[in-house]
Amino acid sequence: MTKPPVFSNHGCRLNAYETEAMKELADQAGLGNAVVVNTCAVTAEAVRKARQDIRKLRRTHPNARLIVTGCAAQTEPDSFAAMDEVDAVIGNTEKMQADTWAGLAADFIGQTETVQVDDIMSVTETAGHLIDGFGTRSRAYVQVQNGCDHRCTFCIIPYGRGNSRSVPAGVVVDQIKRLVDRGYNEVVLTGVDLTSWGADLPMQPKLGDLVMRILKLVPDLKRLRISSIDSIEVDDALLEAIATEARLMPHLHLSLQAGDDMILKRMKRRHLRDDAIAFCETARSLRPDMTFGADIIAGFPTETEPMFENSLRLIEDCDLTWLHVFPYSVRHGTPAAKMPQVGGSAIKDRAARLRTAGKRQVEKHLSRQVGLKHDVLMENPRMGRTRHFAEVCFKTDQPQGQIVSAQIADRSQTQLLA
Repeated sequence: MTKPPVFSNHGCRLNAYETEAMKELADQAGLGNAVVVNTCAVTAEAVRKARQDIRKLRRTHPNARLIVTGCAAQTEPDSFAAMDEVDAVIGNTEKMQADTWAGLAADFIGQTETVQVDDIMSVTETAGHLIDGFGTRSRAYVQVQNGCDHRCTFCIIPYGRGNSRSVPAGVVVDQIKRLVDRGYNEVVLTGVDLTSWGADLPMQPKLGDLVMRILKLVPDLKRLRISSIDSIEVDDALLEAIATEARLMPHLHLSLQAGDDMILKRMKRRHLRDDAIAFCETARSLRPDMTFGADIIAGFPTETEPMFENSLRLIEDCDLTWLHVFPYSVRHGTPAAKMPQVGGSAIKDRAARLRTAGKRQVEKHLSRQVGLKHDVLMENPRMGRTRHFAEVCFKTDQPQGQIVSAQIADRSQTQLLA
């Protein structure tokens, strides 16, 4: 009996979106007795974990054909092809093509090239039309953009994802309409560099234009979220949406990376410390209850202790709540890999201090919510999230996927208690 393929996803929401699309493509092609690993390349640790997962999956599925794809497969295909456990390596473009999966569904040993990875920089379209979205019963994630035109000195992702490509607004709106018709109350827009959406489309619309169009043309959508954005690229229409559209959630995740101007310049970021602070102040003036998450890298090359302390202070200066802390790791082939490196123990210590500061910010935010009422989108019968993305735990079962009104009675270190 042919077993359905097993999929293992690593990394970001966009990867998870594409894994769902691959499942449909593999099913349509009739692929069986296979394991597919969708890798991440954002850090050296992510690549190490992918290799570890491949070895584990080979042990648990000794007779399956093992296929590796994703960003790490795109950036270093030969190293994955050299692994004894791997039967085929396919690139980020190829994984979204029906023909690829039709070939893999055949007995491809000896018939299909072991490595199918083309030049990602030559790709001009994204595959946002393949599926409407993915998610739990509570929220759906919709890909609206892929790739990145910027070249931050620490980042390998443009070489895995290619240049920026946008899904046309009409396609996005139609997808979201279908998701709402299926009962989704919240949709999250995802991409690699979301604020670059539209630059490659006719008339060069901005992300804010897309947001306003979605909210206008899908009136039954109760909640719209935006995943990670580059604050320096936020446009006037998006600021207007923040100020006027209650259905746009008051939570933004910012790609800040550091709080020291010299480090930001060496990262080749497009903003400075004061830009980040000013954006947070502007957003809060438009939406006083706005909360922010942020990505921050600990121990970027050449980072001194005073430089790090500028990043540490940025957490309070911007009043950040939800932190994603990344200990810097060398990505070979990037300019930062050639810079003077910070010692491993210092990187570990700085990451820990950032996380401790982040925990304090979460507790401060949660304390402010005690005694208030919140509309909570239920992710499972006992846990949901507020509009600001804080977790809320309930003592009794609630309808999963629905929005319920909750009185916040108390908090733990990480959650609100209703």
